[in-house]
Amino acid sequence: MTEPKYGTQPKRIVFEDTDKRHAELKIRLHYDELTGTEFFRGVITGYLEEDEDVLKFIDKLKEEKNTAKNKKKKISKMRKKTQETINKFGLDESEIENIFDILEKEHPEL
Repeated sequence: MTEPKYGTQPKRIVFEDTDKRHAELKIRLHYDELTGTEFFRGVITGYLEEDEDVLKFIDKLKEEKNTAKNKKKKISKMRKKTQETINKFGLDESEIENIFDILEKEHPEL
């Protein structure tokens, strides 16, 4: 008995999400007249075949993921600098508040 060729064996791809998002997905798929299988296979195919539109979306996902990491790094770096300034100049509480106000104005995305 010979084994089937690689790439011909079906495999399940499973992940969990909330019941709300599951229901929303089912509704959207019904609206677009797609099955879950068609949708996921289409997205996977686009990703594997490097479809330009799918890759743009993937780049957006990666950017959002990195943005969250970068925000944490920036906040940590700003806190360290603030502490160094406090230690260096012996600032009081009101002056410290002013520093945070300035930082918020300069970096509203944080």
